[in-house]
Amino acid sequence: MKLSDSVKYVKGVGPKMAERLEHLGIRTVEDLISFYPRRYQDWTQITKMEDLVSGEESVIYGRILDVKEIHPRRGLSILNVTMTDGTGAVTLTYFNQPWKKDEFSRGLNVLAYGRAEYGYGKIQMGNAETEAVTPEELPSFQKLVPIYPLTEGIKINRMRQMIQEALDRVEDLDENLPLETVRKEHLMERAEAIRVMHNPENETMRQAARKRMAFEELFFMQAGLLLLKRKREKGASSVKCAPSGKLVRAVLKNFPFELTDGQKLAFRDIEDDMEGLVPMQRLVQGDVGSGKTAVAALALAKIVENGYQGALMVPTEVLAGQHYETFQQFYKGLPIRVAYLSGQTKTSERNEILEKLAKGEIDVLIGTHALIEKDVIFAHLGLVIMDEQHRFGVKQRKALESKGESPHILVMTATPIPRTMALSVYGDLDVSAIRGMPPGRHPVKTYAIDGSYLKRVFNFMRKEMQAGHQIYVVCPLVEKSEKQDLASAVAVYEELRDKVFPDFKVGLVHGRMKGAEKDQVMNDFKDGKIKLLAATSVIEVGINVPNATIMFVYGADRFGLSQLHQLRGRVGRGSSQSYCILYTDNRNEVTQLRMRLMCEISDGFLLSEKDLLLRGSGEFFGYHQHGMPDLKAADIIRDLPLLEEARREAAKAVDKGMDFTEELRHRFGGAFFKKMEEAEKE
Repeated sequence: MKLSDSVKYVKGVGPKMAERLEHLGIRTVEDLISFYPRRYQDWTQITKMEDLVSGEESVIYGRILDVKEIHPRRGLSILNVTMTDGTGAVTLTYFNQPWKKDEFSRGLNVLAYGRAEYGYGKIQMGNAETEAVTPEELPSFQKLVPIYPLTEGIKINRMRQMIQEALDRVEDLDENLPLETVRKEHLMERAEAIRVMHNPENETMRQAARKRMAFEELFFMQAGLLLLKRKREKGASSVKCAPSGKLVRAVLKNFPFELTDGQKLAFRDIEDDMEGLVPMQRLVQGDVGSGKTAVAALALAKIVENGYQGALMVPTEVLAGQHYETFQQFYKGLPIRVAYLSGQTKTSERNEILEKLAKGEIDVLIGTHALIEKDVIFAHLGLVIMDEQHRFGVKQRKALESKGESPHILVMTATPIPRTMALSVYGDLDVSAIRGMPPGRHPVKTYAIDGSYLKRVFNFMRKEMQAGHQIYVVCPLVEKSEKQDLASAVAVYEELRDKVFPDFKVGLVHGRMKGAEKDQVMNDFKDGKIKLLAATSVIEVGINVPNATIMFVYGADRFGLSQLHQLRGRVGRGSSQSYCILYTDNRNEVTQLRMRLMCEISDGFLLSEKDLLLRGSGEFFGYHQHGMPDLKAADIIRDLPLLEEARREAAKAVDKGMDFTEELRHRFGGAFFKKMEEAEKE
């Protein structure tokens, strides 16, 4: 039997079972044998019945004394199986499972696994898993027992049988990693590792098998990303810029601040890329307020200095307008012609911009999605920058890139990306991180409160507004929901406007408002006409209001740590001390831990790591959108050292010209290879 054979070739798998297996994503023999256990039950240690602890899962072994089935009322059957090991007695209890009765009989020796509970004066185990085992057979049953995530119609013993049948008959479990890597990393051989994953003799063997299979997954993921990167670089030529000259130095002098070390390092990376023949493909990540905009301004000045145009695309009208104003200040008195294009630009003005752009009379174009419309034609586009790139789809990015011939690409994000993510999801991009904050910025003081502090906090907010400062109040919902007992933005806005702060101008902004209406409110807040802005998280990526000193978040438990950190970054942009106040009445242990982390940690990178650890890799941001294969053995969050080692080994193999085409096609599917083909065409 081959790995690629249909699962129907496995003994005992008929059409109905094949249909059920498909619900679990199992179509081939390979799918079946790589359907790894979700967890393992430890049957290696048998506990005496007299030593059982209530609430703990344990394994017991004994002889059945009695089997009774009772029917307390219609529709309810209870099966009680009493067993003893000489030190005590335990009753196995099964509700509405009358068929289980045939599995038990007096005098039968049984090995049972379950959670011990004291009730009605005796020790019970509800829904215990059992095996009829003679004393002679007992040693062979004392092992780690695999538990699989199943679907309706598949019992666990049946799944184990099907997997074992496939393992016994499969012929092509060949080694797929370079032998040199297997030896260097002390990895178990592939065929053995797969078998051990399903039948580990002990915990040491299980860990060795998981390491092997996790390494394999990460190795081929990295090999694929590295090959994609090489394909993009192969034969591609972009604008080869000269070393930074007078214009870049003039922009640096125009800045009303000194660059931080983090900004200098990021720009140095960009300079190195732009001065090479291969088109830059770089991701710059930096915390909110770390100064990515200044780095972008220098990169755009560099491309203009070399006789080409640059484009900066951002997700919102307000942010685009803000960037336009900022860049005009950065380039004041310099020969850099900047224009702004959005969906709100008047037709006559738009036509004039498009005409100048096509003639090369505009050097830098800043705007929203309006930049990718068909009639937007650049004379010679050399650099594309995308801010908050996760807000744009792949097609939108490609549409902007296609307006030039292999332009340099710079993508920026204020969402700190953990190293695991940078190496996997963005493994085909070079990554720069801007660490540290510009001098003079005060860390935002963060507090977590419940309802008992609300009145006190409102008094504090009043004092801040009386002192001339402004406030954000953020809510997770726009309308009341019967299912979620949360304050909505509309209800909070009305409460604050009418009852709490009737003497201050209070505004409201949310995602369902029309663009122009939303922009008007945001601009009024920016201009100081509105003192308190009630909003949904639409302001997460928003305007720069140095005068805002309080970020108050209702229902803070409904936001991820990274999102809360983004919201916190809206304040602390001026010289005054700023505050972030997280309000939740949720006393859940994990919620309280998350609130504590927010109060203690101001580093967005560290917070994003903690966030992923708390949420798990199931919510890995953007993972599947990038065509990544499912990971069955590896944990993208916790396996960072393994990921880094796998990347090093994959790079060596790719450098040696090893051909992984079939393995990658098999693992990544057509979507990845389409990317490879596109990269070749580029």
